[in-house]
Amino acid sequence: MSSKKADMIRLLEAELDVIEGGGYGLPAGQPAVERPMFLHSLVCINHWQVPDHDSECHDNCALLDNVPEAHKQEKLPCHFIPLNAKGDTVHSLESSGDREAMQEKVKQWLRARIEELKNSPDEDVPDTGY
Repeated sequence: MSSKKADMIRLLEAELDVIEGGGYGLPAGQPAVERPMFLHSLVCINHWQVPDHDSECHDNCALLDNVPEAHKQEKLPCHFIPLNAKGDTVHSLESSGDREAMQEKVKQWLRARIEELKNSPDEDVPDTGY
């Protein structure tokens, strides 16, 4: 297994661990403030929140290869990744207000993507960039 493939698998597994550990729950002391899925997470290129630094979502995102072309220029392109055959996305599921159901679908997608990567040829894996 190539190191870039192994890096991507570890990154997605870490993201899955964050979600399963409640990392996208409502922040203590600020229950009205929701944290957008993937934003400033381990998988997010903008994780370190560098002051006065523009977002790199459109250049170096490890998830960008999963985003349909029509949505790659969105403010949060990762919110447009098709999570299942039905075409649900974080963006489409946010409007339902059922954060728990959305997180469950993201976890299912992460598990499926991890398995897909484990079974794919090494050359089909994009570089994580970080």
